[in-house]
Amino acid sequence: MTVEITLRHRCRLPNPVAVERCLRLPELGPRILFFSGGTALKKLSRTLKRYTHHSIHLITPFDSGGSSAALRRAFRMLSIGDLRNRLVALADETVHGNPEIYALFSHRFAKDADPIELGQRLERMIAGTDPLVAAVPEPMRQIIKTHLRLFGEKMPAGFDLRGASIGNLLLAGGYVNNARDIDSVSFLFSKLLNVRGVVRATCDAHVHLAAELEDGSLVVGQHLMTGKEVPPLTSPIADMYLVSSLDDPEPVSVAIEEEVAALILDADLIVYPMGSFYTSILANLLPSGVGQAIAETNVPKIFIANATGDPEMLGMTVGQSVERLVQTLQRDLLAPVPVGQLLQYVLVDTQGSMYPELELERIEALGIEVVDAPLTTDRSGRKLDATLLSELLVSLAT
Repeated sequence: MTVEITLRHRCRLPNPVAVERCLRLPELGPRILFFSGGTALKKLSRTLKRYTHHSIHLITPFDSGGSSAALRRAFRMLSIGDLRNRLVALADETVHGNPEIYALFSHRFAKDADPIELGQRLERMIAGTDPLVAAVPEPMRQIIKTHLRLFGEKMPAGFDLRGASIGNLLLAGGYVNNARDIDSVSFLFSKLLNVRGVVRATCDAHVHLAAELEDGSLVVGQHLMTGKEVPPLTSPIADMYLVSSLDDPEPVSVAIEEEVAALILDADLIVYPMGSFYTSILANLLPSGVGQAIAETNVPKIFIANATGDPEMLGMTVGQSVERLVQTLQRDLLAPVPVGQLLQYVLVDTQGSMYPELELERIEALGIEVVDAPLTTDRSGRKLDATLLSELLVSLAT
């Protein structure tokens, strides 16, 4: 028989005892949960797996740009590019891993290659004669060949393979031929890559992001909001919601599955990390059930402010971003809860990083504690240092 109690204690950040314990026994490390999407967490994820093999990454599946966009159009599926990125970042890169699968999963076709030659190379991969596939030992090679063959069979005529990620093709092949279930496919490749953590899409839904701007205009599609593929927005985002397609701006509701809620409820620490504030962080909080699950947990919850500029946060201070984060979570609640049930700490480094205006008093007015800690080094420049951040997070979680 077990019982549960809530303990409160002061914590030194970083805690050298907790850090050393995690480095010695990462297989017993804490369950640190991240709501994230893009590449902002790539370096942190590769570092964090030295401290824990149990981090949890709920990935935004609403991207509409890059090579994932072609797969979404072809198969009417969720975005899988960020899912594949995080699997690779958390893969075991030691001699105990599978370097041949890592190399294949990370490989991308050249953007300027001849389409006919790429089609022929895909055929060689399916046959197992391409060097990247031939290097994979059996029986894993057969699994790779099968998933590429399944993709090739379903690939629409004229599909553009230029710039395509092989990892994306493998995931898509399994998805369209496995009852459109991304979780089982990502689980399989987690095992093949020996992933040191759990990586899941927040929800398995073919929907997109839409944003109403303060000037009254409407933007539909994640790729139009990030300032990466098109020029940055010229008016701040006033509201954001999910829509069924890029051609239909009517709001839709999607919910997380019980397994995702269970991951949130089992976490030792919940992190709203740095990254694209709207399309990566807040987008992950839009599915129904996310905010409620967070509110039901009694673990530390921390927001890591972007250390450098974010085109999506046009004219927004750190204090305003915290207010928007809390408001987004509150929209999902069945009943009001104290703000501390949703967010307790905001992490900044006022000495080493270049923030927009902070307005820390807005954060403190919500009853949220500001943690001002050294998070940059000579090697990281103005960006947050992955080792310092990892050590702080495992200290909070243990």
